[in-house]
Amino acid sequence: MSKADQEVLDQKLAQYREKGVSKVKLGLTDIDGVIRGKYVNIDKFASLLQKQGGFCDCVFGWDVDDQLYEASRYTGWHTGFPDTGFRLLVETERWLPDEAVPYFVAEFVLPDGSSHPICPRTTLQRVLDRYARLGLTVRSGFEYEFFVFEETPHSVREKGYQNLKSLTPGNFGYSVLRTSVESELFSGLMDYALALDCDLEGLHCETGPGVWEGALKSKLGIEAADRANLFKTFTKVYLQKSGLMGTFMAKWSMDYPGQSGHFHFSVQDEQGNNPFYDDEDESGMSALQGHAVAGLEKYLPELLALIAPTINSYTRLVKGAWAPTAATWGVENRTSAVRVIPGGAKAQRIECRVGGADGNPYLVASAVLAAALQGIEEKLEPGKPVEGNAYDLQDSLPAAKQFPGNLRTAAQNLAASTIAVEHFGEAFVEHFVMSRLWECDQYDRNINSWQLGRYFEII
Repeated sequence: MSKADQEVLDQKLAQYREKGVSKVKLGLTDIDGVIRGKYVNIDKFASLLQKQGGFCDCVFGWDVDDQLYEASRYTGWHTGFPDTGFRLLVETERWLPDEAVPYFVAEFVLPDGSSHPICPRTTLQRVLDRYARLGLTVRSGFEYEFFVFEETPHSVREKGYQNLKSLTPGNFGYSVLRTSVESELFSGLMDYALALDCDLEGLHCETGPGVWEGALKSKLGIEAADRANLFKTFTKVYLQKSGLMGTFMAKWSMDYPGQSGHFHFSVQDEQGNNPFYDDEDESGMSALQGHAVAGLEKYLPELLALIAPTINSYTRLVKGAWAPTAATWGVENRTSAVRVIPGGAKAQRIECRVGGADGNPYLVASAVLAAALQGIEEKLEPGKPVEGNAYDLQDSLPAAKQFPGNLRTAAQNLAASTIAVEHFGEAFVEHFVMSRLWECDQYDRNINSWQLGRYFEII
């Protein structure tokens, strides 16, 4: 550590001690987008800033239920689950408003300090670095839909996740009535997110009982994904501390609409201009934006497992459910997978409408941005934009544009993708595919409520 860095650290520690801060919280994101972390005391925090820490690499060797994978090459019983390294990212400091402690994002590294091949945050950074080599910086933002219930983690399990009580009844999208009656909760979440440096541009009711939608302010580089992942976790924290519960499942019930996790992005050049914009085009769409759209058209189907990573993801990707089923694009068309949004020199952008709220933000961004970048590098030209209902066109589209209908097929497509290996690395692709096939195997080994209701008596 340099003398200047040491002075900054000493100053930071003095500020913490003056405020009575005795601990900090840190979080690392696993392959599923789950934040794993811990508190460390102030002396340990100081040592972590001077040298990297260690974290058991079982976080790469288990699923969302902490069940160990049987086929992981990179960690498992055969490796003895050693520590992998991590480093605290000082620039990510924010304050947890209800804990009065600072929080830091951390990322996994190898013991020698080099980039970890399976770390989701590092995977996205590789893609962003590739944009940087073209003189481009990505600006992006996420928006999430989520259901809010008058339930607790205990009550949902006691009810078997059936007959849950939503915060509000009925379909009432964009309701001023609901947001006004529940103004304390809505305003409270916006204030909570702002204090976390995850400020929202908007928060409203969506269609469905107790459905909210939050749109995060766009940011440059990797910060957008950092904020998205924190927003998902700490929205759940905020709700549970309010005696409520939220879910970001892609579809928690077949009776209600799915929950999206749309991703908006544009690029800026070294002069700060938006090269997606062309004032001579009717839709403001430049040749560069056209190449990006064409890349999404061509490569989204083979990268879909990164955007739709759970068994549940595919219950949302069906016709007529406000979610795309094929790699289509259109100008201001919400039935297509890719929506070009005319916005002038500052706001011309692309919205990828494929992802559900269940996606890992780092990997959703990695897949979408890699597909777009591939189109830019290959100078691909997009097909004709969709006009009207994209679902009506699906059956006439070639097989290469159709989205796989289940996670197993999507994972197999990703395993065969050459551009996935090129952008994300062989180790990451192998490990992620293994984890998705594991997820499929766990599902196949269990009896769900549909099977019981259909077969229990009659068969």
